[in-house]
Amino acid sequence: MASIVTGWLGEWVDSGVIAGVVVINAIVGFLQESKAAQAIDALASLSPAFTRVRRDGATHSIPTHEVVPGDIVILEAGDQVPADTRLFEARHLQIDESSLTGESQPVFKTADALGRETVLADRRNVAYAGTHVLAGRGEGIVWATGDHTETGRIAWLVAQDSDLSTPLTLKIAQFSKILLWAILALATITFGIGVVRGEPPAEVFLAAVALAVGAIPEGLPAAVTIVLAIGVSRMARRRALIRRLPAVETLGSTTVICSDKTGTLTENRMTVQEIVAGGRMYSVTGSGSDANGIIHFGGSPFAPNEHPALVECLRAGMLCNDAGLQLDGGQLNLSGDPTESALLVAAFKGGLSAQASAHEAPRIDVIPFESEHMFRATLHDREGGRIIYQVGAVERLIGRCTEALGPDGAPVPIDSQAILRVVEGMASRGLRVIGCFRRHVESNHRQLEHSHVAHGLTFLGLQGMMDPPRAEAIEAVRRCQAAGIRVKMITGDHLATARAIASQIGIQGPKANQPLMAITGAELAAVTDEELPEVSEQTSVFARVAPEQKLRLVRALQSRGHVVAMTGDGVNDAPALRHADIGVAMGRGGTEIAKSAAAMILTDDNFASIEAAVEEGRGVFDNLTKFIVWTLPTNVGESVVLLAAILLGTQLPILPVQLLWINMMTAILLGLTLVFEPRESGIMDRPPRDHRQPLLTFELVMRTGLVSLIIGLGAFWLFHHETTVAGLDVAVARTAVVNVIVAVEIGYLWSCRSLLKSGLLMNPFSNRWVPAGILAMSLAQLALTYVPVMNKLFHTAPIPAVTWLHIGGVALVAFAAVELEKLIRLRMGKR
Repeated sequence: MASIVTGWLGEWVDSGVIAGVVVINAIVGFLQESKAAQAIDALASLSPAFTRVRRDGATHSIPTHEVVPGDIVILEAGDQVPADTRLFEARHLQIDESSLTGESQPVFKTADALGRETVLADRRNVAYAGTHVLAGRGEGIVWATGDHTETGRIAWLVAQDSDLSTPLTLKIAQFSKILLWAILALATITFGIGVVRGEPPAEVFLAAVALAVGAIPEGLPAAVTIVLAIGVSRMARRRALIRRLPAVETLGSTTVICSDKTGTLTENRMTVQEIVAGGRMYSVTGSGSDANGIIHFGGSPFAPNEHPALVECLRAGMLCNDAGLQLDGGQLNLSGDPTESALLVAAFKGGLSAQASAHEAPRIDVIPFESEHMFRATLHDREGGRIIYQVGAVERLIGRCTEALGPDGAPVPIDSQAILRVVEGMASRGLRVIGCFRRHVESNHRQLEHSHVAHGLTFLGLQGMMDPPRAEAIEAVRRCQAAGIRVKMITGDHLATARAIASQIGIQGPKANQPLMAITGAELAAVTDEELPEVSEQTSVFARVAPEQKLRLVRALQSRGHVVAMTGDGVNDAPALRHADIGVAMGRGGTEIAKSAAAMILTDDNFASIEAAVEEGRGVFDNLTKFIVWTLPTNVGESVVLLAAILLGTQLPILPVQLLWINMMTAILLGLTLVFEPRESGIMDRPPRDHRQPLLTFELVMRTGLVSLIIGLGAFWLFHHETTVAGLDVAVARTAVVNVIVAVEIGYLWSCRSLLKSGLLMNPFSNRWVPAGILAMSLAQLALTYVPVMNKLFHTAPIPAVTWLHIGGVALVAFAAVELEKLIRLRMGKR
């Protein structure tokens, strides 16, 4: 509108500059948003190309999108389930449902009927669309496809939830409304006063337009886009990819992070951490794929020849196993069932070789794991006879034992109750406990039957495993909590496991000295909407929750005034990711639907990147605040100068085209240098910023008013002095006014490098853009003042040397006033 009005009045330079600013800002915003966001067809990527079905008694391979309810689907290892399917046949069928339920363990499926109230994660007779078959075989009848599946229902929840405004966009919108009405009111008052005083309406209207142009911070929209874009670039270097620009700032005001457990806080790889054999407790170091881990006993690495019971326990876990292991540098490449992989790695850390052991004791037969029996057994041929190794649930198999292996490897009487107490203690620490057993049999055994392992077993030991927390996640959680950010774990895993992991990671209660509170999805379902905000506030661990409950929790926390960041990688996280103030998805292990719902993607799947992103977000908001605090006094000061001239009936001390020169050149050469300002020390030692707090605090508003007053009075005094006292031409006086406003801005820019600390303490080279910008702006002002072409375009004129002294004096007063105000507030804050 300002461009049209100034063009209508013949001010083509003004009109062109304003129009150019609008176009450039629109182009920058469009290009950045287009680059940051990618369109992702999530549901299509979750479907396999073809599916085997049985129709009219014949087996067909058809495109997945042609599967309809009523089809008989055949599932085998490696398949992706095409639709929600009720199984009527399941032979050793194991399915990975971690992307849907958050459960890190493979689910053993059955065809048995279950109760109607069975929660999603416990429905063992259903195969869900988008999940993966790890082992076994199954058949079932399709009862839901597309949008009617559990995956489709989650996608619908995401689609129903519109994008929410961020704290930054809300503050900018509120600030813009206030600024708009203030400028309109001021321009209207200016026009009215001029008309009442009998001034020509056209001249008064031009003055009002000049006042509006001077009051509008033209550089603010571009600065907001650029500061956010720079934040995007900085976060990308710290492995956080921003899909929507305002998410950069939102991280800085985050008060709660709701994090999924599996694959986010943990490694998503089962790892043996404790072993009990021969009555001794051993600890195992290293993660699931770390080849450098070792087994400790009493704080020292164990010697295999001194611990025969442990060696036999490890051998049982290694031979009764179908997982694969290959050493690649310092990492182990694993394949197969996660539990079997963990047993294989434990044996490797104990110095056993799978190839050598398989050669010494080749396998003859196997009883595969079945959920109804809860064990797996293998028959091997060894020197001196044949032997059966068995691993499984201790409570199912301990009653079949007649003896245990002592610390020296000799049989000893078994104390079943003592063993079960040890199992209970390990389980309370969140460990999944696997028992290891053996039985010597005659050499004529060629097949392995269930009757062979129904009695006469020797108890070898226990191996306790869990999906361990990421080491970097522990430090990241600590830093977040030190910065006043609550971390809550929301998972589909079991309560005991979730509580144990939360304790290991260091997740705290509402306050550091309060106990950790945990709740299950079933208990959460009984909580009313009125009670939920308080429950969500006090609870730190939520286990066995459904997707709708995650979304419900995020909304409850937001109702308490929290700015919520939700991290996750699975399909089940998508609705909450979309509704959260900022959704954070995992780039490597995350599903595409989670990525499409998120505002930020971690390219390394590392929770520690969250803390880095929060730090960057706080720095972004600080720099944006610095720019606004710096630029507003110029606009307000210019308005004061013009308003004073109109009220007093004097000539305008500055022309519209000169105002545009000041506003645009200083915003580009001076103001934008603040967006490169490095983060201030201690940025993560302060609590999160209250998102209800105005964009500018009372202290910053008062500082803005102080500088605005100095600019207005200084410029008006200088104009009056140059025209009346010095007797200089009006063009010279106006040139002096332009220079004094810029000079004050240069000094104030240096002070604004820190909102709290003195500008005199700032390192001149910590942000090299600032001195470079000051130099460039100074050269531009000299050109504006002394180059004839610039004099003609902008109605300026050369000024004498003594005038520069007056200009420097006003700028020095402004800088000193701001530094004194900072010092006073700093001393008052320490009292």
